[in-house]
Amino acid sequence: QVQFVESGGGLVQSGGSLNLSCVVSGIDFSNYAVGWYRRSPGKQRELVAVITSVRSFHYGDSVKGRCTVSRDNLEHEVKLQIHSLTSDDTAVYYCDAESGYTDYWGQGTQVTVSS
Repeated sequence: QVQFVESGGGLVQSGGSLNLSCVVSGIDFSNYAVGWYRRSPGKQRELVAVITSVRSFHYGDSVKGRCTVSRDNLEHEVKLQIHSLTSDDTAVYYCDAESGYTDYWGQGTQVTVSS
């Protein structure tokens, strides 16, 4: 059974930083691309950041230059950090683990950026 434990969401100040963590169990973590997507009200889900099993990085256009994604294969953890937050970063953030054959999603964590 695949389980996600997402943490770090909540209310954050505009101009500040966001730190999210996701621990995934029940998969061969090191062989999965892991990362984060988000969905803002009235918008489609979009890529935030993904790090592949060979540690190549993919960032969404809206966060490039102010976002870092990292992974710890021993702890089965993927972390996300976004700086210089604006109201456009308000969204539900979803942790994702994808192997090319299977795609698993966390339940999502709400992030609200306050001005």
